[in-house]
Amino acid sequence: MNKRIFGGLAVAAASAMLVAACSSTNGGSSASHGGGSAPVSEAGAIGAIPAAGGTQHAGTITWGMTAGAVPDAIFPIDNSTDNSVFNVESFQWEFWRPLYWSVNGTASGLNAAESIADAPVYSNGDKTVSITLKSAYKWSNGQPVSANDVEFYIDLLKAALKQSPANWEGYVPGNFPDDLVSMSEPNAETLVLHLSGPVNPGWFTNDILGYGPVVPIPSAVWARTSASGPVIPASQWNAGGAAGLKTDEAIYDFLGGPSNSQNTDVKSYGSNPLWQVVDGPYRISSFNASNGSYDMVPNNSYGGPHVAHMSSIDAETFTSTTAQFNAIKAGQLDVGNVDNQDAPQLPSLAQLGYAYFGMPDFGANEAEFNFKDQTGHFDAIVSQLYFRQAMMHLQNEQGWINAFMFKSGDQAFGPLPQYPASPYDPSNAKVNPYPYSISAAVTLLKSHGWTINPQGTDVCANAGTGANQCGAGIPAGTKLAFPYLYDTSSPTLVQQQAQSLAESAKQAGIEITLSGQTFNNLLEKYYDPSGPGDYNTWAMTDIGGSTDNPYPTTFGLFNTNGPENAGDFSDPRMDSLIHQSVYGSDPDAVKNEAAWLATNVPVMFQPNPDYIWAWKTSISAANPGALESLTQYYLQPEFWYLTGKS
Repeated sequence: MNKRIFGGLAVAAASAMLVAACSSTNGGSSASHGGGSAPVSEAGAIGAIPAAGGTQHAGTITWGMTAGAVPDAIFPIDNSTDNSVFNVESFQWEFWRPLYWSVNGTASGLNAAESIADAPVYSNGDKTVSITLKSAYKWSNGQPVSANDVEFYIDLLKAALKQSPANWEGYVPGNFPDDLVSMSEPNAETLVLHLSGPVNPGWFTNDILGYGPVVPIPSAVWARTSASGPVIPASQWNAGGAAGLKTDEAIYDFLGGPSNSQNTDVKSYGSNPLWQVVDGPYRISSFNASNGSYDMVPNNSYGGPHVAHMSSIDAETFTSTTAQFNAIKAGQLDVGNVDNQDAPQLPSLAQLGYAYFGMPDFGANEAEFNFKDQTGHFDAIVSQLYFRQAMMHLQNEQGWINAFMFKSGDQAFGPLPQYPASPYDPSNAKVNPYPYSISAAVTLLKSHGWTINPQGTDVCANAGTGANQCGAGIPAGTKLAFPYLYDTSSPTLVQQQAQSLAESAKQAGIEITLSGQTFNNLLEKYYDPSGPGDYNTWAMTDIGGSTDNPYPTTFGLFNTNGPENAGDFSDPRMDSLIHQSVYGSDPDAVKNEAAWLATNVPVMFQPNPDYIWAWKTSISAANPGALESLTQYYLQPEFWYLTGKS
């Protein structure tokens, strides 16, 4: 689904193959991630991760992608168009690591061993943040990763936002970097951020410095305004230039500007010397501009945890999920994605020499309500909690999983999935507050003044604002009939769910008219408040979902006027809870936020399909979490190795 942005040998034998820098690595917050003599299996998962084993060899590992899920942006300041998991987690972060790594296999949270900085220190009432880089990390040209490289990234980020708020997908006015008063460098390894107000440390560490992300970039190489121009010292980054253009803006235009920049020159990704200076485990060696396939080779200077003999990665593009699965069955692909439609064939892969593992990604799938669509008084109807509750009762989550996902998925009842587990799960994350029941939906509508017409259209018979009336702004005679737009560019899952919902709704007298649209058309025409007038003429729409940040606040998504608040949901209580998650000091504030959302349903939360991967059993991982993390869109081949067995 499309996403926006939101047995073997003993472990000791495998551990001996790791470089010294890996000695402190752990596979995650769960003991099951750390390896052992038995395969790793988890609640909510399909398949298992074989334990690490075999003699380590290096070679070339082919990794599969499907068309539409390939990278097309390499500079790590991403605008809203470039903000995809395929550009960021599985491409850019192979070359330039964020300050903090926020995945442990399928567990979400700060991974200290794989972060390039020590845990940040908060002081001055959580208004001062001190970041110290680890000495093990160096650029591939031998220079240390320094505080100046972090400051350089932030300066370019500010320069990008001066030109347009759209130049950074994570920008919320008044938030970072608007609240950054100043920066200081007490030594070469330490950067201190001085903020104008307090922040919640959990949010700022995970969602701004980590997943945000803040990414050190090589200032000693990239601080230039042309390929042949000189490197500009930090003292001149903010100096004025021709036509009043600041030097930092000119640097940004050269590196990552929206047009005519090094970032937009896709065909040069594999040859541009700028992109060869990296601190991540890999560097890019070739890129096919026509289909997005690329090759990566190990960065021999990488200072983070990795196996001693890292393999090269050949990322191959396939025209469809079917084409990729056929390549897996033919043994032509080492590591590949398996669509849910092919889940019944997974057991046969074992006979072909493959292991497999699937888990929902840490995020939410949802259908949006539009709280500004006045057509048929829908804005007033959807503002009634009882209506949204009734709609939740009409979706058969487990039925959808069985019929449409072939049992490769898990139910979800709020912004946090049932699986994988999160340290921020509220108590109601595992229990469906609105289980599938057409009769329950009918009871809710009938008790609030609607005349029920099964297989027809319900009508408001008792207008007014009383407890047994339809609600404010809904006149007598109003019909429960509205359009529902869905994404046709995904596999058939979204369409199947939409059709099932419409059929259940019809039994309760709710008339839903389905309309298929492409993913890009939905985003550009219906999800953009500043776009065409059609924005406020849809009632419900389903594009798939969004991927959660490690600290799963819905800041920007469900707060009033949030930049990703496509349906314009607004509630003072929600705003207050989100504010506490972002700016308060309570580490559990985000749990309160998630619990409230699950019962107040600003969107229709849907079940989450497993993201399934298969790989040849001749591939092992010194850290099994590095195979689990594929289900979270993270690529960590620095832990993979070839065993020499088939």
